[in-house]
Amino acid sequence: MSRGAPASSTVAGAAGARCLAAGIVVALSIGCVSPVYAGAQLEEPLADQVRTALAAAVADRAPPRPSFESIDERLAYLRWLGAMSERLKRRKSEHAVRVEFLETVWYEAKRAGLEPALVLGLIQVESGFRKYAISRAGARGYMQVMPFWARTIGNGDAGALFHLQTNLRFGCVILRHYLERERGDLFLALGRYNGSRGRGEYPNAVLANRRQWLHEEPPAALSSPTPRAAAGG
Repeated sequence: MSRGAPASSTVAGAAGARCLAAGIVVALSIGCVSPVYAGAQLEEPLADQVRTALAAAVADRAPPRPSFESIDERLAYLRWLGAMSERLKRRKSEHAVRVEFLETVWYEAKRAGLEPALVLGLIQVESGFRKYAISRAGARGYMQVMPFWARTIGNGDAGALFHLQTNLRFGCVILRHYLERERGDLFLALGRYNGSRGRGEYPNAVLANRRQWLHEEPPAALSSPTPRAAAGG
């Protein structure tokens, strides 16, 4: 401290530093700080047939209403939903909001042929489960979709990328596209999704977070007999 500095300013400065530190701790605890590995997809030229296929894949705006061929399948889904809801409670306190989010994740992940745990791990890394997250590169929403995708395969409305189902639909379709481009190599597909293809930080972070969202059926549920009557969704 310099000799000429008033004691009051020193106290105020110390108090301000403590408040700033406390604010950082609070921000980290509620997920307000951008994830370390969040990035952005790179705009690449698409063949006409690929663009058409991707556009068709995101065009259906039907609400996520899963259907099941048997009661066992429906019960397994409900067990998954209950387990994931409990794990997500700290990040999304409202029950209705939490359930709607998880229902949409499950529906869009399955629709794109992806594992829900993988999609949840990706969302955790990309946005920290924040619906209105925006990266420095301009990527938006839960799955941090770049606005150019709305122009390339959507209706051009980048604002719609903050809509829950739209964001998850785009994100899952894009990740499936990258998986196909990388011939099923998840490591490379995740890197391409993040705009960091070939580097390990992002894929490793997503796969590490994926483990938090895995769900295994209890042995009793796996061995239970199939009911005679089938149930729809």
